[in-house]
Amino acid sequence: MHGEMQSTLRRLAHEQFTSDEVGRALAEAAREVAPDSDDGRLVAVTQHDFDRATRVPAAYVAEHAQVISAAQHAWEQARAANSFATFAPHLEKVIALKRQYVTFFPPAAHPYDVVLDDFEPGMTTAEVLSLFSVLRERQVALIRALASRPAVDDAFMHASYAEPEMWNFATEVITRFGFDWSKGRQDKSSHPFASSFGATDVRITTRWVPDQPFALLFGTMHETGHALYEQGVSLLHHRTPLEGGASLGVHESQSRLWENLVGRSRAFWGFFFPALQARFPQQLGGVTLDRFYRGINKVQPSLIRVEADEATYNLHVMLRVELEIALLDGTAQVADLPALWRAKMKDYLGLEPSTDALGVLQDIHWSAGLFGYFATYTLGNVIAAQLWDTYGAANPDRDTDIAAGNFAPLLAWLRTNLHQYGRAYKPQELVTRITKTRVDPGPYLQYLERKYGEVYGL
Repeated sequence: MHGEMQSTLRRLAHEQFTSDEVGRALAEAAREVAPDSDDGRLVAVTQHDFDRATRVPAAYVAEHAQVISAAQHAWEQARAANSFATFAPHLEKVIALKRQYVTFFPPAAHPYDVVLDDFEPGMTTAEVLSLFSVLRERQVALIRALASRPAVDDAFMHASYAEPEMWNFATEVITRFGFDWSKGRQDKSSHPFASSFGATDVRITTRWVPDQPFALLFGTMHETGHALYEQGVSLLHHRTPLEGGASLGVHESQSRLWENLVGRSRAFWGFFFPALQARFPQQLGGVTLDRFYRGINKVQPSLIRVEADEATYNLHVMLRVELEIALLDGTAQVADLPALWRAKMKDYLGLEPSTDALGVLQDIHWSAGLFGYFATYTLGNVIAAQLWDTYGAANPDRDTDIAAGNFAPLLAWLRTNLHQYGRAYKPQELVTRITKTRVDPGPYLQYLERKYGEVYGL
């Protein structure tokens, strides 16, 4: 029933947007606006969306909605039962539809370019793979170097903490970040996410994992990064196609910036650690700031992407993107996935999942038809570091402000340079406007090597 409802709703929405009436209105508007004006960018973004949508038949949209509804239900059952064979037939249908989707568009340098553009407009498969090749070599080298150092003690992170107290502390943190409670709220969910109904209504959720109590705190900071972006979009773009983020990669840069570059920094905890200790004297009374900082930045390869640390996270993303590309161009088949997953996990992280539930079945994305999505996670990490360096160069008091619990200058800079524009600029264009360079892995690699060299005494 859910699949049928989704199918009908998506088909109707698609038909409304791709109507001749909308096409004529866009053509007329294009003749009346200056291309470089706000109105010109609004027309250009809407025209881009319209041109892509009109290539896709409404019947396909309806079928895709039904298939992914069934696939997500099957994935939930398959993961619970650790049975990839249960999910495989549904994934076959999803991939067949994705291959069909590619045919609706002009030939690209790689078929994956078509699905990537849905999430990261203007980015190509060649650019992503080139970025990955630079990151992979140095991140693998870093992980191996860290593995030779004494293990970091993070036992305090696995003690028993009271959920309400951790929730209240996280709320205090994001309030200082600048989350506007008059235009948003926070609730609990089984998986953290941010959802926006416009700049005046942004919802975030978090989850409580008893044996990972700090997941609530860092997850809240992460989702607040998304929320601050949405709350910062100019009200001039409210209820227009310009509302929202430039891309998922740019959006992820905001969540990663606040969660990691701010929230896992020594300056941040120089301010907040005494307050956290006061809330949890039994768990943290004997823990020094240095030990705490090292503990929350411990590097340990893991099987699960959403639990991965900064130094290993991108390798999880690369594995998935490489498999997506192979599935789309036919060099890999669905039946090959469990073995390919284990081999890549062993090669990149030195681990091998004992079950498919811990391996190829751990993510919902493929069952939801989200091919082209995963690369945006790594792009977000990379862009966040570029923004951080650019802000730091323009604001020498960056770390001093953070150590004083003053996040207003950072948020104001992001609002002025990034947030307010919404979708007005394509991601590469926006990054270049702010940092004077295109998406570049250099600052991110320097950040990782500098930070973890200090944490582990390399």
